[in-house]
Amino acid sequence: MPNLKDLKTRIDSVKSTQKITSAMKLVAAAKLRRAEEVAQASRPYSTRMNDVIGSLASKADASSAPALLVGRPDAKTHLLVIISSDKGLCGGFNAFITRAARKIIAEKEAAGEKIMVYVVGRKSGDALGGEIADKTFARVEGIQGKAVFGDAEDIASKIIEGFEAGTFDGVSMLFNKFVNVIKQDVTHTSLIPAEVGAVDEDEAPTGLQASYEYEPDEEEILKALLPRNLATQLFSALLESSASELAARMTAMDNATRNAGDMIDRLTLVYNRTRQANITKELIEIISGAEAL
Repeated sequence: MPNLKDLKTRIDSVKSTQKITSAMKLVAAAKLRRAEEVAQASRPYSTRMNDVIGSLASKADASSAPALLVGRPDAKTHLLVIISSDKGLCGGFNAFITRAARKIIAEKEAAGEKIMVYVVGRKSGDALGGEIADKTFARVEGIQGKAVFGDAEDIASKIIEGFEAGTFDGVSMLFNKFVNVIKQDVTHTSLIPAEVGAVDEDEAPTGLQASYEYEPDEEEILKALLPRNLATQLFSALLESSASELAARMTAMDNATRNAGDMIDRLTLVYNRTRQANITKELIEIISGAEAL
């Protein structure tokens, strides 16, 4: 039979844990609203930037297009940018990214490509551990949740330097995209070559199609815009990841708080039953002793 003191200690311990998980849920919920607004506000700009790049790319000469736009035809080395969180206690947020990263690495290596990784955030890097020890191109920590555009520009500059130096021939990015509080989509998107949507002029209303002449030409404008587009897509992904992390943490802490409540109820029931059994046993001993006299 369980000891009453041990049961009481266990109940108090679970209650303390419940207070912590409840507080973490409230903090995540308070931060999530702002993070969600910022992530959603960044989407029109990054989408429009892609549209502009797509429009320019459709008019540029393919033979002389910048390598940042079309990549290298004989790609042998690929850089994967993995964006995860620096902290845990957010459910499967980091596990999903880590699992997807393993799958992409395996597929690239099976196709004969050498893979390198740029780790943004601590958790997935730690989870992958020795698997990427000899594949790590760079690692950044401590910017999740407080990233500014300058952080994305620094990451983009390092990627461009590596690309121009021939360290790798293509770049893609893996991150969690915020959908809603209970859903975050693991998203894998190409950075080099740039992932741009096709421009369909037939979709524009009649009379609104326009022909533009560029000064300087399309290739020169692309050379100036592509590095900024790379930083923009990275910054948007960082904001999406931050919002997703907070949503995942809020959901995980809500579940943990509910589970702690259920455990407290079960332990309290066992405690009361044990206490009642001890009282009954003592009464029986007293009555038996009195009858013996």
